[in-house]
Amino acid sequence: MNNEQMEFKPDDFVLVGSLGDAFVDESYKKESYWKDILSRFMKNKGALVGLIFIILVVIMALVGPGLNEHTYYSQIIAHQNLAPRIPGLEDLGIFNGSETMNTSTGTVVVNKYVVPGKVTGLEKTYYWFGTDVLGRDIFTRTWQGTRISLYIALVAVIVDMLFGMSYGLISGYFGGKVDMAMQRFSEVLNGIPTLVLVTLLIIVMKPGLGTITLALALTGWIGMSRIARAQVLKLKEQEFILASKTLGAKDFFIIFKEILPNIFGQLIIMSMFSVPNAIFTEAFLAFVGLGVPQPQASLGSLISDAFKSFTTHPYMIIFPVIVLAVIMLSFNLLADGLRDAFDPKMKER
Repeated sequence: MNNEQMEFKPDDFVLVGSLGDAFVDESYKKESYWKDILSRFMKNKGALVGLIFIILVVIMALVGPGLNEHTYYSQIIAHQNLAPRIPGLEDLGIFNGSETMNTSTGTVVVNKYVVPGKVTGLEKTYYWFGTDVLGRDIFTRTWQGTRISLYIALVAVIVDMLFGMSYGLISGYFGGKVDMAMQRFSEVLNGIPTLVLVTLLIIVMKPGLGTITLALALTGWIGMSRIARAQVLKLKEQEFILASKTLGAKDFFIIFKEILPNIFGQLIIMSMFSVPNAIFTEAFLAFVGLGVPQPQASLGSLISDAFKSFTTHPYMIIFPVIVLAVIMLSFNLLADGLRDAFDPKMKER
């Protein structure tokens, strides 16, 4: 054994930190539940596109009817059946007020704004979406109708989140005879077709937005109540609920303070998916003549009116259909994004 004294030099030992952080555990900043959801939502391009289009539609519904001098009920018979004409774009040969008409002798291009050799009085007139058979501005009426569709969407969310959610939570939590009575009532109510219900309401009440709102409020919450009830049945036997009961928590405290926060994400998703269905229901009722009365306009009534002139003036139906399709598609994209954000495992199934 060598008894020589060992000598250490300054460079024999090097601090780990000076070699780099390869062997050092990284600490990550803890994110809240809602920040985590927002982060996943922002990574979903489809959901962001849907949200952007919803915001644009809402803005246009608010300011669109006031962008020109026309109102949704004003009509000028001399301006009937005018094709779309947009300043700036008319110089490019599109939306210049001309339309192709099918006649017995063939097709002919007609422009009622400008007629060679004749003063029409419409040379400086612009209708961005054209006019209908009564000379009403389709642009103003389209965005006025969008207001009604967005109002129906708001009603659907409020009814779902207030009544449908509470009904399902109470039914699922108490169970037994309470659950049986509440579920049989909802099944009987759900067995009545919406069209029949609206027709009966119109007989009793006058046709209008209030009647449609009441019809949607009577049956639109049933789907949400079933989702809420199913979620409660999964959670109410778990340990944290038993612990709350042991500590003396009241039933409604457990329902709205313990169970609801754990299923709130699923309920938001369900309410978003119910919005397109409610909008389509209103549009369908308006299309068959059970919507808002004239001169009020909804997207469904605009499509219904324009359908009669589809073969001669197809532009009348194009813009309301596009707006309605954008609204429904955007809400579906938003709902898909919310579902993936609240439950990332859903995307893997």
